[in-house]
Amino acid sequence: MAWFKRQSGELDTSGEKKVRTEGLWVKCAGCRQIIWKKDLEDNLNVCPKCEKHFRIDARTRLSQLLDDNQYEVDDQDIASTDPLKFVDLKPYASRLKQAQSDTGLKDAVLNVRGKLNGRPVIVSAMEYSFIGGSMGAVVGEAITRAVERAASCRTPIVIVSASGGARMMEGVISLMQLAKISAALAKLDDTKVPYISVLTDPTTGGVTASYAMLGDLNIAEPGALIGFAGPRVIEQTIRQKLPQGFQRSEFLLEHGMLDAVVPRKQLKPYISRALDFMLAAA
Repeated sequence: MAWFKRQSGELDTSGEKKVRTEGLWVKCAGCRQIIWKKDLEDNLNVCPKCEKHFRIDARTRLSQLLDDNQYEVDDQDIASTDPLKFVDLKPYASRLKQAQSDTGLKDAVLNVRGKLNGRPVIVSAMEYSFIGGSMGAVVGEAITRAVERAASCRTPIVIVSASGGARMMEGVISLMQLAKISAALAKLDDTKVPYISVLTDPTTGGVTASYAMLGDLNIAEPGALIGFAGPRVIEQTIRQKLPQGFQRSEFLLEHGMLDAVVPRKQLKPYISRALDFMLAAA
């Protein structure tokens, strides 16, 4: 090869050093500004210029919420199968293997136990990069287990949603998860154990139609896309033009669908104060 690599860059055969810059800059989809990637990460993946909240993965979310990024992972023994032997452009089984390889997760949710400002909590954080964070049988089972664990241990639960909705490759099995998780949350409500739902960009489809909107407190990040059907489908159905900002978190807060819109930097202390209040009132 004409090139050999050095830690700080690359050197060609003429001795001229060339610094590699790929992946060091990010273009913000909000303000269109170019941001130094490290500055973005240091700012919790929020644009320092326009405050646009970039999507983050489940592990990053947990590191921001839980003390010292310390937690114990539960429910690692379940993985998706292919109950319908579904094939579209490629077999569903192949999509699962690829998603598992890319994310290092069995499916689109991570159940953990840790501490938030010193208080034990259970957190289910969804992983959008795993087939769009879609909810199939495993996601439904995992979240149900987390809710049941919260009830039996009397430990508050936080579910962080980031999903395109039900996983259609599993057909009616995926739709059954809406009722399954909702039933578990009804039992949790009887125990007076707090459930805080955090809706991030995006939270749509069957997830919005079930557990994401069933929290004792429903909060969202700024600018998050939240809704059931897509805007185009709704416009074609009702034959009306939708309002500006429809299905964004600020619009939903204004119309009483959310309790609060909380910037990412304030999310952990906000949840902590909310739990203080909710547990004192229980």
